[in-house]
Amino acid sequence: MRVLLVLLLLVSAATTPAVACSDLLDSEYRPLAGKEKVSLCRQYEGKVLLIVNTASKCGFTPQYEGLEKLHAKYSDQGFAVLGFPSNDFRQQEPGTEKEIQEFCTLTYGVKFPMFEKVRVTKDDATPLYARLAAASGGRYPSWNFYKYLVGRDGKVIADFSSMTKPDSAELVAAIEKAIAVKPVLQ
Repeated sequence: MRVLLVLLLLVSAATTPAVACSDLLDSEYRPLAGKEKVSLCRQYEGKVLLIVNTASKCGFTPQYEGLEKLHAKYSDQGFAVLGFPSNDFRQQEPGTEKEIQEFCTLTYGVKFPMFEKVRVTKDDATPLYARLAAASGGRYPSWNFYKYLVGRDGKVIADFSSMTKPDSAELVAAIEKAIAVKPVLQ
């Protein structure tokens, strides 16, 4: 009987995650042009994230280059940029996911994770963007390349307008401060 109880406890401990998923990241999305959805919790829990709604035909589109530089510079420190294409603002992301993927890769060398097209506006936001907005005091993206910085604890630290460039001192300082907070092991 004791052996059975010990085995059950071991199996339970092995299958139970050490850290519960934050409500914010409790979503599944397909990688851009992919077929299978991935859990944001499983992939990114405990990391610092910069979540950005993107568009390929926008005046802010050159920010892809800076976002890629941020991702490359800090990814080995537990940071990731997550891009979510959206066609919500003047239909500036009209292409198919395959076309978006090719454009981002060939034009800007994007290697950071990009996901399926989403809705980000107040009246029709996907669950992730509704939760991001709620966690930031009701601030939904007002245009393409709006940025939400999420800490290792899965909570929104700050949000940044489309006008904030990826290499801005304010954004970089916020990312570095968030990265410096080490994950709490439970």
